[in-house]
Amino acid sequence: MKKTAILLFCFLVSLSASAQILYEEFNSEKLQETRKLKIQLPRNYDSNTEKVYPIVVVLDADYLFEPVAGNVDYLSYWEDMPESIVVGIMQGEKRYDDCNYDDTNFFPADKGAAFFEFIGLELLPFIDNNYRTAKFTIAVGHDFTANFINYYLFKDPPLFNGYISLSPDLAPLLDERIPQRIPEIESEIFYYLATGTDDIQSLMEVTKLLNAPLQNIDSENFEYYYDNFDGATHYSLVSRGIPNALEKIFSVYRPISKKEYSDVLLKMESPVDEYLKEKYNTIENLFALTNPIRINDFIATATAAEKLKQWESLREIGTMAKKQYPDMNMGDYFLGRYYEEIGEPKKAMRTFQGAFDKEETDFITVDMLLDRADKIKADFGY
Repeated sequence: MKKTAILLFCFLVSLSASAQILYEEFNSEKLQETRKLKIQLPRNYDSNTEKVYPIVVVLDADYLFEPVAGNVDYLSYWEDMPESIVVGIMQGEKRYDDCNYDDTNFFPADKGAAFFEFIGLELLPFIDNNYRTAKFTIAVGHDFTANFINYYLFKDPPLFNGYISLSPDLAPLLDERIPQRIPEIESEIFYYLATGTDDIQSLMEVTKLLNAPLQNIDSENFEYYYDNFDGATHYSLVSRGIPNALEKIFSVYRPISKKEYSDVLLKMESPVDEYLKEKYNTIENLFALTNPIRINDFIATATAAEKLKQWESLREIGTMAKKQYPDMNMGDYFLGRYYEEIGEPKKAMRTFQGAFDKEETDFITVDMLLDRADKIKADFGY
């Protein structure tokens, strides 16, 4: 098991090496010192000049940066999350001063207050001004720094959209304050919390204490995820929590899966094309990303529309596919099938024939289109 974990870690590190890793020295007025940053830019960042990217801010980057950056690169390669810019703050032994809080009100104080302002008033504006960023940011922390990222929930609006809190060493009263604060937040918040059965006992207990009220919050703006990993220690839970957190936060971004197709699409009573539109509207609204609809998602929704005999949905999906991918034959195939089913065989035949010189898509081959056209011609004597 240990050998497998090491191999997986090495694999993720090798993946992150294929992205661009930059090393910056940031002179902070708030901290009155220079801080070292690690920044991973997505693959092909330089060539995709119109594309913008969410930001993942990693505290404790001395040891958290590589596992986060590797997972971001890996998951975005397979489209399980959008390509993102990963920004790591090197802290070392300064992490304790950086996370300092007042003994009375338990909010950031002294160096902790300066570090709080450094991230919000200096670091993120610097990243926004120097890189192509989308307006969606995630913070990642572990024990002391996992506690610290929660303070940004109390800004109005909160600084981050997503929070990955790995075995937090919570300040006093924070387990009460966070559940009280969440319902007051009007913006969409994604919150991931993790511990392990072999975590440090006190941290496991306080994490469970925080989980109890969070899981009962009923708010359409709050997406909450919790893991208690069996057999995971304070440190091994990190390697299991990071990919889980990223997958869950970006679940709507993923291509339509077989499970989603069978459990959701095939059971829909509302138009399937509306589901497709809503999926990509949500991606745009949440992550500020205007992605083209994937070929996979066109095929999945069109196939579901056929099985459900939602012919108007099939027409709408075919129209969108033809507009978005004019050189591919799938839009013509969907529209041809629509014309067949509504009793317009001549239009169907001509639509199939008109796509013979277009690029084939998945199972939609030129021979398939021409065979359908020839069958209509023979059946109706055209």
